[in-house]
Formats: sequence, structure tokens, C-alpha cells
Amino acid sequence: MFKKIFLLAILASTLLTSCFKDQCPYLDTSITASSSEIAYMQTYFATNNITDVTQHPSGVFYTIDTATTGSGPTPNLCSTILVRYDAFRLGYGNAFDSYNDPNGISFVLGSLIVGVQKTMPLINSGRTITLYIPPSLAYGNNDIRDANGDVILPANSYIKFVMTLIAVQ
Repeated sequence: MFKKIFLLAILASTLLTSCFKDQCPYLDTSITASSSEIAYMQTYFATNNITDVTQHPSGVFYTIDTATTGSGPTPNLCSTILVRYDAFRLGYGNAFDSYNDPNGISFVLGSLIVGVQKTMPLINSGRTITLYIPPSLAYGNNDIRDANGDVILPANSYIKFVMTLIAVQ
């Protein structure tokens, strides 16, 4: 009798675990940039003669590189994506973060900042996208620090990402 109950418990546990592991824990968010953040970005573009940007409904601005072609699926929030990227504080020349290994780095899209979550589904593998992300869709009022504790990106920074989507898994 004990063996049957034990086997039944293992079977139930296995079935429940397999059901839940396929569920996506990430939900789409309705967060959008404020009108003042959008106005700031538009002023930045006008001042810097950047004319080829498109505004996503969330308030992220983007440009899809037409020199790159893509194929395959586009990612969703639960997709694991392989990317190469350079991240800049808007208006500053040096990247505060980069990953340019040809094999890319892996992330689950839903674990990234909202600005990236909203715009990566616009491209498929092989494409490059440049994102201009206001603070509310980026890191908000949080300082970003390096391993030594030094601030590499101050709170409320506007950022620019140049991201190449290598693969969607």
C-alpha cells in the first residue's frame, strides 16, 4: 500500500511539474513613457539631426537597420534570445555596457527592461535594431553599478541600445 501511495505521489508530482514548467511567468506591461520623456527624446533627435526613428506606442524610439536581413521567428516575452549589444547613456560617447562575442549572450526577453521587451519582437534573427529608451522604460530611478559598486549609469538616464538578434530559442 505504501509503495502505491509513494508511486502515485511521484507520478502526480511529475505531471504537475511538467505542466507548470511550460508556463511563461512574464506578462506584458502597459507601462508607457511620459509626455515629458517623449518630448525630451524628440528634442534630442532634432538637436542631433536624427530623422529616421520610429516611435513605438510605449514611447521607445527605434530604427531597424535595413542593411541586415533576418529570418525565422520573432521573439515573445518567454523566448530565450541570443544577442550582441552596445549600451550607451544618451548623449555620451562611450558604452557603459557591451557584449560583442560572435556567439552572443543569452537572455529570456521577459527578464529584460521594458523598452527592450517592447521592441525586440519587431525583428527576427539576423536583424539589428537601435533603441532609444526613456528612463521609465529602462532602469528608472535606479543607479546601475559595476562589480566594484561604481555607478556606471546614473538614475533616470535615457539610453541607447544597438542590438543584434542572433537567434530566438
